[in-house]
Amino acid sequence: MDERYSAPGMPGVGNGTPPDPCTVVIFGASGDLTRRELIPALYELGGQGLLPEPFAIVGFARSKWSDEEFRERMQKAVETECAFDKERWERFRRCLYYVPGDFGGSADHDYAHLRAKLDGLVAEKGQTGNVLFHLATPPSFFGTIVQRLQASGLASDDSGWRRLVIEKPFGVDRTSAQALDREILSVFEEDRVYRIDHFLGKETVQNMLVVRFANPSFEPIWNRDYVDHVQITVAEDIGIGTRAGFYEQTGIVRDMVQNHLLQLLCMAAIEPPGQFDGAALRDETVKVLRAIRPVDVAHDCVRGQYGPGHVDGKKARGYREEDKVDDHSSTPTFAAVKLMIDNWRWAGVPWYLRTGKRLPRKLTEVAMHFRQTPHMMFPSEQRNPQRHVMAFRLQPEEGIIQTFSAKQPGPRLTISPVTMAFRYATAFGVAELPRAYAWLLLDVMEGDQTLFARADWISEAWRIIDPIVAAWEADTPADFPNYAAGTWGPEGADRLLTTTGREWRII
Repeated sequence: MDERYSAPGMPGVGNGTPPDPCTVVIFGASGDLTRRELIPALYELGGQGLLPEPFAIVGFARSKWSDEEFRERMQKAVETECAFDKERWERFRRCLYYVPGDFGGSADHDYAHLRAKLDGLVAEKGQTGNVLFHLATPPSFFGTIVQRLQASGLASDDSGWRRLVIEKPFGVDRTSAQALDREILSVFEEDRVYRIDHFLGKETVQNMLVVRFANPSFEPIWNRDYVDHVQITVAEDIGIGTRAGFYEQTGIVRDMVQNHLLQLLCMAAIEPPGQFDGAALRDETVKVLRAIRPVDVAHDCVRGQYGPGHVDGKKARGYREEDKVDDHSSTPTFAAVKLMIDNWRWAGVPWYLRTGKRLPRKLTEVAMHFRQTPHMMFPSEQRNPQRHVMAFRLQPEEGIIQTFSAKQPGPRLTISPVTMAFRYATAFGVAELPRAYAWLLLDVMEGDQTLFARADWISEAWRIIDPIVAAWEADTPADFPNYAAGTWGPEGADRLLTTTGREWRII
């Protein structure tokens, strides 16, 4: 086992068993996602003894690489992203193969070459017919690739399973998402489709369920009687980098709120599933989305776009100054949204979601803010609305932080906020958690859909988001840019809470 994931005398990462032999085909193997996440994740699984045997990875992209060139490039990626071990890499590199081809190429040419490679691996390595197709491509190619897989006979095989992993964004609105679903489901049944959101592979997201449902002290207070409001923050300190073409078409709401933030909301708000499996858990998350009240965009949503400023002491350009961004762009890079869940558990409890680029720090957390006690016998100056919080921190330093009030030592009654923190490094001796993609890819290989979005979840998420996007696209903002890089967004985001006597958690 990788030493980064365990420590002498500590529990470390739990044990697992390798799945059945399979081949992973990565469409878009020359892209950034493959280099930064997919190959490093699979390499890490190998380090924990969780890759099947035999096993193969076949990259497919337009770059005219050989198997050896692909291996050399992936070695550089692993050296950059992982703790590199030469002996382990030598074992892993023997699993890597490559097929040059066009995503929209013909079934009897490009995809025929892919099929020949897979057939060759069966003969050479004894691979089975179990194949995982991972679409790490621009979304415009999703439907095309699926249709080519069907036309070439690759979508099914009597000798093993065929599964499809699709990256976000899944559609650009509800109509396009439903159309894409029809196209995909005409080839792959729903139980073979894995719509991936790497946030759900985070250890702390799954711990939101365990802490709440496995401990009798938390579930009884997880409701409107005890929770005042909930804040979900996904903050990034970076700008858009080289993604201007994508971002100008997508914006912050489609890129982050429709998937990541709504997934976190669902995991925090669900009713107890009958059991922990894909069907039961996903049934409950869909129920949460269906209970969300239509959004009053004018009063409950705030958008922003970053201007020049300073992040971490360094000058940062404004969004309109980024490469290939229009000088008058109205694309939002920040969004704050208030949502209400109209069910018995959460009626009257506001859920505040905020996300943005070029904020002061990179941070993701779900913070449950509990109500004050019914009667405060202590002086009013000793009260603080931020003292009673349970925060699930996804990044950095994944863990759980509970803040409560306690008397400070001394002769007078002075109440101070104190915290109890659960850290993986302290509790389990895990200095660095395995990346979320590792667990999710392992789930796909095992056929476990628990942490993957179902078609009806995607449709309901777009139902909530579409009115926000439509209203903002129909009304060009006059105040952009309205927050400086390195700040926590526009003033309107603060007013979203202060008008009700609340405030954003200081992080």
